[in-house]
Amino acid sequence: MAGKPSSPVIALTPGEPAGVGPDVALRLFQQPPTDKLVLIADPSMLEARAQQLGLSFTAREWPGRGQARESGVYVRPVTAARPALPGKLDTANAPYVIETLKAAVAGCLSGEFDALVTGPVHKGLLNDAGIAFSGHTELLAEESGAKQPVMLLAAPGLRVALATIHLPLSAVPRAITRERLTAVIEVLHADLGKKFGIADPMILVCGLNPHAGEGGHLGHEEIDVIEPVIKSLSTRGMRLRGPVPADSAFIPSQLEGVDAVLAMYHDQGLPVLKHHDFAHAVNVTLGLPFVRTSVDHGTALELAGSGLADASSLEAAVAMARQLIR
Repeated sequence: MAGKPSSPVIALTPGEPAGVGPDVALRLFQQPPTDKLVLIADPSMLEARAQQLGLSFTAREWPGRGQARESGVYVRPVTAARPALPGKLDTANAPYVIETLKAAVAGCLSGEFDALVTGPVHKGLLNDAGIAFSGHTELLAEESGAKQPVMLLAAPGLRVALATIHLPLSAVPRAITRERLTAVIEVLHADLGKKFGIADPMILVCGLNPHAGEGGHLGHEEIDVIEPVIKSLSTRGMRLRGPVPADSAFIPSQLEGVDAVLAMYHDQGLPVLKHHDFAHAVNVTLGLPFVRTSVDHGTALELAGSGLADASSLEAAVAMARQLIR
């Protein structure tokens, strides 16, 4: 990322228009930023939500990287099918959500934007609308041609990456293969260096089964897959420790000197991270050809339009994007 401008251009997709994504974006950007932030959204939706929240906002259309001289908040217009009502999901607007993401990825790949920050989407709504959607990570990888995206959540004092992402629990053991685990650790190790500036990172690898398999009595994935991968990558100079039983992986003595923990599945690692610091946790997608961060919360439909939504996670996501760009 060396050579990026001191005033980067960051794209932001507010996500589900009926949720709190627009609320937190509007609230955060009441203070003019020192760089250029481009909201990829429906301008009329943003202005209507701002009016409901009693916030000041005027949609200033993004003129393009070469023409935007001033820092501040811009809008790259994408039109929703219908006006968005806070807290009221509408499948007619599902394609709009996907279109904002695709426009953001295209801008990142072309060099128009230096990073992408995403707000929360409603996976159930997208699938109810007939759009096969398992998560941001998978869609961004498909749109950008990334072979092995890795989901990493970062909060002050803790980073947790996932070997598998949005899978039913019954499908996780089959997905933990030597090939997949090797690729995930390679991406995690590389991006801890390239994006986070950590030389020679230490990665703690969790086991899949209780007690890391108990020597094969509680499962063989550790013996058949995880241990051989750790040994193989260690011979290449990577600093790896494990497989460690997940129930003790996050105690302070285990985490001492560790730069990231690799959990085997979504709910093995993320509950600990969110308990550690939910308000400031940031979702970072590794393995993409651009920087992507995200809030670590859902659409919170019950809070949309109320003025009660907390913008802390979005603030942390934007700050993390700035850090990773530089």
